[in-house]
Amino acid sequence: MRLGHLGYAVTAYRAQGITTDTAHAVVEPGTTRENLYVAMTRGRASNTAYVVVSRPDDNHSARHPGERPDATARDILAGVLGHVGAELSAHETIAAEQEAWGSIAQLAAEYDTIAASAQRPRWTRLVHASGLPADLVEAAIASDAFGALTAGLRRAEALGHNVETLLPRIAAARGFEDAQDAAAVLHARLERVLALPSSGSSRGSERRLVAGLLPKAVGEMDAEMRRALDERAHLIEERASALVDSAVESGERWIDALGRIPVDPARAGAWRHQARILAAYRDRYGVFEDDALGAPATSPNQRMDAAVAAVARDRAIWLSRADAPTQPHRAHRPTRAIHSL
Repeated sequence: MRLGHLGYAVTAYRAQGITTDTAHAVVEPGTTRENLYVAMTRGRASNTAYVVVSRPDDNHSARHPGERPDATARDILAGVLGHVGAELSAHETIAAEQEAWGSIAQLAAEYDTIAASAQRPRWTRLVHASGLPADLVEAAIASDAFGALTAGLRRAEALGHNVETLLPRIAAARGFEDAQDAAAVLHARLERVLALPSSGSSRGSERRLVAGLLPKAVGEMDAEMRRALDERAHLIEERASALVDSAVESGERWIDALGRIPVDPARAGAWRHQARILAAYRDRYGVFEDDALGAPATSPNQRMDAAVAAVARDRAIWLSRADAPTQPHRAHRPTRAIHSL
């Protein structure tokens, strides 16, 4: 790490307690969150991070778990933020575990798993009634891609599509002569439909989404599974609300960017609703950045959720500006820049 105008280098550990005009930090995949914090808070005027995205000799550089060879600077920084170097006490370990198991990422995964099992009979009947030949029907139901297809059907229904007519229409659109996996083909066709800007009906769609993101499982199902789904949906909604309250109280930058909470009670309620969607998105996909949406989405499902979250962000900003045209003065903060090496 390079400090000040004298041009000397020190480690992040030695830089603790030092303040200078400018600071320049080299960030590698093995950097811990604590070191990054020290390095990016030494400069009064500016703090610049140079992120190493390529290594000539991989044998001498440890990767973070799950790090991709083609990782971008954003990917590496996200990994650094999740890389805690300090030893946790027993109490901190328990708290961290409770936080992970209570996160929307975990609750959403549980919801999806229960929904897939609870709705399987319904989706099986729907595939049988789709007009596919009997051999393709059985192959589709037995396919590993059947789960992805049923998740897509649940999302389609939440967006206002009539899945009873949508699936037969998709199945009849083209033939399956060269298809290796009928379920995968149906899922790909369904994804293309869902990606259309005008997909589904917006009327009442938010009532069919948990925290504005997760498609609800509807239709007949086992009472115990219905109760399990309802419990998780409630926990997700509560978690999103708590995250917004915490962000407002601590003045987190992502929520600060949404503007003041409107004075008008109706507008304030609408503003908080949009903020909860953003909070749910961030918690589900592990977004740590100050930017509300963080790095670009990397999967089809995340891209769809990111589009919803982007709309929620814009609506919240509009609600704030419409209620109070003049925004509060923001205190000056040191600039922070990121470069790839």
